[in-house]
Amino acid sequence: MPLPAAAAGPVYQPPRGCTLDMTVQLHNCQVANHFRCADDPAGDRWVSYADGGGEYFLSHIDRETRWVESISRTDGTIDRLDESGSADHASFSTLLSTGRDDFDFVTVSSLGEVRRYIGFDELTGTTVTISGVTLERTRFELRIEDAAGNFIAQRKGNQFINRDMRLFFSDAETVENAFGDHASTYEAPAAFAFPGDKGFGATKPEFDCDMMMTNLPPVDIKPTL
Repeated sequence: MPLPAAAAGPVYQPPRGCTLDMTVQLHNCQVANHFRCADDPAGDRWVSYADGGGEYFLSHIDRETRWVESISRTDGTIDRLDESGSADHASFSTLLSTGRDDFDFVTVSSLGEVRRYIGFDELTGTTVTISGVTLERTRFELRIEDAAGNFIAQRKGNQFINRDMRLFFSDAETVENAFGDHASTYEAPAAFAFPGDKGFGATKPEFDCDMMMTNLPPVDIKPTL
């Protein structure tokens, strides 16, 4: 598949052979456009994340919400899942059937950097409804290490899932890096738009964009994949 292209104009344009199916306005001045591509395996999807400066990150996940590939629009770095090097892949099906999914997977970047992600997701039993979309809240913890096992960062907090979409969405979380620095983020969905809805294909974020960013994350926090 060709590299997904950034939007041109006010409406997000996915690459040729791909179809936009949902736009999600997020808190913390971000917008996410979700699309599927005909050449990808069934269940795969891409998400384009944009802030006030434009598109900055692309995420490619599979039906089990495994991190297949991600692309940084700021520096061009590509991270891909190391399937053979991963001990326990993320499984959305396991989370739904048991209420908890433990994972231990590895990614390798185009620069050769190895990252190991160890943690869990679990359902909390609470739900919210946003723009008519029912979301279930989860709790998660995630430790990030380098190839030598050195601690890089730890993330923990809450996320949301939608069973029918087989997707995770951000909520509130905290991050601590190897230097002991802490930061908190809140990037929960604020509005959903589907084909025919106002705001579908929007490339400009609408929520919290006038707030001063006084507590920037101490590490590079990738969007929820």
